[in-house]
Amino acid sequence: MSGWIVFGIIVVLVLFAFGAYNRLIALNQRVGQAFADIDVQLKQRHDLIPNLVETVKGYAAHERGTLDEVIKARNSAISAQGPAQVSAAENQLSGALGRLIALSEAYPDLKANANFQQLSSELSDLENKIAASRRFFNNAVQEYNTGIQQMPAALFAGPLGFTRKEFFDLGASRTEVEAAPAVKF
Repeated sequence: MSGWIVFGIIVVLVLFAFGAYNRLIALNQRVGQAFADIDVQLKQRHDLIPNLVETVKGYAAHERGTLDEVIKARNSAISAQGPAQVSAAENQLSGALGRLIALSEAYPDLKANANFQQLSSELSDLENKIAASRRFFNNAVQEYNTGIQQMPAALFAGPLGFTRKEFFDLGASRTEVEAAPAVKF
């Protein structure tokens, strides 16, 4: 009789461990999917930037330094890997884009250009989508990190390869990124 009780306890513990393991797998997949969502939005932003630069170039050709900085930041952002590198590169790109958009204030013809207005509107929409994707990603990371630290999953999460994930951090330029660029037409 006691053998059946021990066997029953072992079966319950194994089923519980399988359930916890499957939950960690689901949380890990959610983090991966959330990062992929950010990546899609960032790719759209990267694809939009050359058109925006070309439009500005026609009106503000002597602002070469700003235009080169945007292209350099875009190329750096495209080649970045992992949340930490992508976050840092995107922060640089956001700053460069802010300076590029600010150029429109100095060039009334550029500000009135329909192509520039459309591209700026698309960029603004993408920035909002990226912010939402970042929030979703950081929420998924928080749930995952909590999941691997809670008992009993904490007992086997490390040995099974579940490690802490990094948040999509805005870093030192958080106040700059949180302040939406003023786009006036």
